[in-house]
Amino acid sequence: MSADAGDSPAFAEGGLEARLLGGLDEEQREVATTLHGPLCVLAGAGTGKTRAITHRIAYGVHTGVYSPQRLLAVTFTARAAAEMRSRLRDLGVGGVQARTFHAAALRQLQYFWPQAVGGAVPGLLEHKAQTIAESARRLRLTVDRAAIRDLASEIEWAKVSMLTPSTYLEGAAGRGEPGGLQPQTVARLFQAYEDVKVDRNLIDFEDVLLITVGILQEDPKVAATVRDQYRHFVVDEYQDVSPLQQRLLELWLGEREELCVVGDASQTIYSFTGATSAHLLEFGKRHPSAAIVRLVRDYRSTPQVVGLANALLAARRAGGPAADAKWAQPLRLIAQRPAGPEPEYAECSDDEAEAAAVARRIGELVAAGTEPKDIAVLFRTNGQSEAFEQALTAAGIGYQLRGGERFFNRREVRDGLLQLRGAARAAADDGVALPQRVRDVLSSLGYSEQAPTGSGATRERWESLAALVALADELSAARGEGFGLPEFVDELQERATAQHAPAVQGVTLASLHAAKGLEWDAVFLVGLSEGLMPISFADTPMTVDEERRLLYVGITRARVFLHLSWSLSRTPGGRAHRRPSRFLDGLRPAGSTASHARAGERRARRELKGPTVCRVCGTILSTGAERKVGRCSNCPPTYEEATFEALRAWRLEQAREADVPAFVVFTDATLTAIAEARPSSLGELSQVAGVGKAKLDRYGEAVLELLRGA
Repeated sequence: MSADAGDSPAFAEGGLEARLLGGLDEEQREVATTLHGPLCVLAGAGTGKTRAITHRIAYGVHTGVYSPQRLLAVTFTARAAAEMRSRLRDLGVGGVQARTFHAAALRQLQYFWPQAVGGAVPGLLEHKAQTIAESARRLRLTVDRAAIRDLASEIEWAKVSMLTPSTYLEGAAGRGEPGGLQPQTVARLFQAYEDVKVDRNLIDFEDVLLITVGILQEDPKVAATVRDQYRHFVVDEYQDVSPLQQRLLELWLGEREELCVVGDASQTIYSFTGATSAHLLEFGKRHPSAAIVRLVRDYRSTPQVVGLANALLAARRAGGPAADAKWAQPLRLIAQRPAGPEPEYAECSDDEAEAAAVARRIGELVAAGTEPKDIAVLFRTNGQSEAFEQALTAAGIGYQLRGGERFFNRREVRDGLLQLRGAARAAADDGVALPQRVRDVLSSLGYSEQAPTGSGATRERWESLAALVALADELSAARGEGFGLPEFVDELQERATAQHAPAVQGVTLASLHAAKGLEWDAVFLVGLSEGLMPISFADTPMTVDEERRLLYVGITRARVFLHLSWSLSRTPGGRAHRRPSRFLDGLRPAGSTASHARAGERRARRELKGPTVCRVCGTILSTGAERKVGRCSNCPPTYEEATFEALRAWRLEQAREADVPAFVVFTDATLTAIAEARPSSLGELSQVAGVGKAKLDRYGEAVLELLRGA
């Protein structure tokens, strides 16, 4: 127990201590009872870091060490801040401030602007696209929507890295050409963007931090006021701090060291935004007296999932002095859950087959009792979601696209909130429990205890209302009898502001970046082929390392079931030129390809039959071209020359009509195989290697007619 709390009357009967510390493991308890900083918590995925730091805050408040109004907890998303506030309220310390860096800085800026700057605070520019487009027009530059998006990201990176238009060129060396523009042009556009904002009397989110830093640096009175207001700081996800955020944190602290930081360098996946794990890794150097606690007991995932996550990081090899210096020694997680199923691996012929296989496997899990809301499909890029949306729709499985329409913007949710707010104003204390009252109110909007059959708009509407009911059940159980409808409406309003949505009854589709901080019983990691994982533009050892960490984040989202898949080609019948991600080398079972999927069809057939041999001389065939035609290169062809030349002439005509290279229609090896096999039906033609369903549908009848004529 902390020396600060040992004689507190609040612990005379041990009840509070048992409630706040009793459920913590040894390392979590050390975090919770180390009430004075500096403290650095290195917390692996699933090790209960949020539990440890919220219990630390609650323990400090209840023992009188912390004043709730003088402690600021900072995290990186409004959703995470809202979740932290909710947990703190559950622990009886609702007065603690939990905010993002931007939200905390904006409150200070609005308060101190009149005395530090004077006049009204400029308007806040929430989206950069139109302003960047206007800046480009001023410079007579032509930029499309994709380029504007890239330039917005580059300007954000530059500002959080504390670069100005005049220092951008030096600081951005080696970053390529954002939006297809040379660095000198980007610097000019950066300056034009700043000029447009001045003309419009606007500031952006990065300016909020920059101006707050400037005021705290230049005005001792303001700095003293802020430091008097906040005496203790907690920073979550500290591996994602940018240089600008770190500077703001240092100014908040002044000369004090009452700081607790929490993070995991192995989950640094936002370097492209300016985030760096250097502040976390060098915390002990900056604060030599810091206590360092490592949380490695993983309560989220089974030993099978944890083992794969550990193995992925351990498989990383040296990437050169610069990359090796930035690669942190990973925390080796120790699983605390019972054993579960081994991870599944599936190799599919194409993207469509992969999506269908995943949908089928999800259907099996749902039939076996896993709820759809406890299942996620995670991918590297948002463009990959469409195939899985279609496959799940075809399978009659509901889904929610994370990053799509926001939960609290849905019509039925807005209507529900209005109805609940009205009921809260009119409600008398009639003894009806909160969960039942919420059900009664939402029944007028279409809620029922039984879900409607099928999918579509009616089902989606019901799922949104059911999510509100489930949240009422959850909060009522956590907050007790004093938590009624007015308090529930207040909670919903705060969650709507922070976009802290409850779980909806549907499979989650999300990018790996969007999945950070979330978890599900079953996780499908899809598209794990070279070019997608790692992504094709990860062309340096450091960017490949970041992709490895991104896959680690994906793996550690799974509690029990983990399915990893990839496809050999993009489209049905396309050339199978893809290969599995290098990150899977040595991790997936040797010789294993798929489970529960129409996966690796051609390879599986070859393995069942044994090695393919030349039909003429019996030699084992070693190349794809030899296996495609069924004979080795040393044996003479068995087709008629006229047939082969007729096929080549037809292929050239098709290629010219479609304006594509000839091999896109059929390769030489496939033409040779067709000429030698001389199929007489579509069924026989489909058995020729290189003739997939798409090509059979497009060219099959024409090829058979040509062969009959020949």
